[in-house]
Amino acid sequence: MRSGVKVAVIGGAFVLVATGVGYGGYTVLFDGEDGESTSTASAKRKTGPPDATEIDEASKAFLAAWASGDAAAAAQLTNNPVEAQPLLGEFRSAAKVSKAVITPQAPTGARVPFTVRATVRHGKVTKPWSYSSYLQVVRGLTTGKPLVEWAPTLVHPALTKGRTLRTGPVTAPPVTAVDHQGRELIREKFPSLGPMLDALRKKYGKLAGGTPGVELVITSTDPNAADQTLLALSKGTPGKLRTALDADVQAAAEAAVKQHGSAALVAIKPSTGEIRAVANSPAGGYNTAMLGAQAPGSTMKIVTAAMMLDKGIVEGPGSKVECPSTVQWMGRTFENLEGFSLTDSTFKDSFLRSCNTTFIKAVKPLDERDESGTALGATARKYFGIGLEWKTGVASFDGKVPESTGTETAASYIGQGRITMNALTMASVSATVQNGGFRQPVLVPASLDDRQLATAQRMPGGMSSALREMMAATAQHGTGQASMASVPGSKGAKTGSAEVDGQGKSNSWFTAYAGDLAVAAVVQSGGRGGEAAGPAVARVLNAR
Repeated sequence: MRSGVKVAVIGGAFVLVATGVGYGGYTVLFDGEDGESTSTASAKRKTGPPDATEIDEASKAFLAAWASGDAAAAAQLTNNPVEAQPLLGEFRSAAKVSKAVITPQAPTGARVPFTVRATVRHGKVTKPWSYSSYLQVVRGLTTGKPLVEWAPTLVHPALTKGRTLRTGPVTAPPVTAVDHQGRELIREKFPSLGPMLDALRKKYGKLAGGTPGVELVITSTDPNAADQTLLALSKGTPGKLRTALDADVQAAAEAAVKQHGSAALVAIKPSTGEIRAVANSPAGGYNTAMLGAQAPGSTMKIVTAAMMLDKGIVEGPGSKVECPSTVQWMGRTFENLEGFSLTDSTFKDSFLRSCNTTFIKAVKPLDERDESGTALGATARKYFGIGLEWKTGVASFDGKVPESTGTETAASYIGQGRITMNALTMASVSATVQNGGFRQPVLVPASLDDRQLATAQRMPGGMSSALREMMAATAQHGTGQASMASVPGSKGAKTGSAEVDGQGKSNSWFTAYAGDLAVAAVVQSGGRGGEAAGPAVARVLNAR
């Protein structure tokens, strides 16, 4: 054994005591010196999954080396020592863990859960830190030896590639985020806001007037990524940051998306563009609601309808249009859901029933003018602000309606093809219709940092009134009727279902407004718009 190291048995576990190092942890006895195995190079290389004994020995050897502060030795017991050693070393040097007791639990197959009880020290300040994680034992491809499969989550479950642990004075002071009425927004109550609150702190901590403290954080090589606080050694003084969110609407949004395994929702006040709620399921992860980029399905027909009105393809909701069960475009067949068709239909009839073929037939006259591949994108930018750079206060993807050709153009008119949107952009589309003009969505007042907001042309009166009439009909006796039945007052809606390659069931989309609130939601593999996303939207509209 190494000089100054002894092993004692306490409660059936081997506890490593490293004199002068200050680390303690669970380990095992080795047959050779310095932790080297006594197996010979001539031994036959093993194959197949590691057995129970190998899993036990490999996991305890790794945890012992890590707990003792020997990052190099611990890394060599993984299947990727090049990536493992820096992060394991930073556990002590950058995270400033001065003591760690790591306790393995009973394995489940090759998976070994463990707990970490550590002490973090910065200057004269110390703080206890504990958490749980797990490791997986695999067989080395070249050596046949049992090795720990390397992953940053070994060191901490919130660590991912490109992120590290660091303890020290924070660059951004803490903030107390409040809604537009001054009510505090805390991640324990509103878990969807967690990552966004971190981002707001990074961007506005200094402007909000706080003073920094000393914290253990997960930091990223991405300069735009916010630090994630794991432990506060000395608290700073938080500044107060007022947001456009509404605590009641946010609570309803959190409850609505929680009903689904994967869902996103945004609520906007049309008259001002203020974002009242942002919610994601699962909570606390990627902000799909504002950063997602997915085909929006038939909710995009709101923009296509605006284009058809703007280009004179239809004069208004009462214009006569065709809605056959199928339509051909450049050799591809497009069809309506379950092959329905309408006879002697108006534009409003086709909109409220979400007739695909009516909107695809709009390609022909525009194709004759050589505008079919650009008209939808031009309308989206001109009246809805889609494709402009939005400065909401946090990172957001602000929609994309690219120029298209061939059958892709026809698909784009019904929200497929290469069009990508998210709950934020589709909530904004409904808000624009309700308001009669685009107001760029904002989460933090632009006056705080003098941001220049995106602007778009206000809709002609005939266009906005026509869209409101057709969305109202959809909510009252169209595809949105069942979802919107519980929502009182003046209202409008549009449903959507977006097909995704390799996905058995379509994504469910729904966007609607009632009073001065517009909401959009997407539920992954939720089916028709009214089946999953619609009830979520209605729940939030009823919280206004």
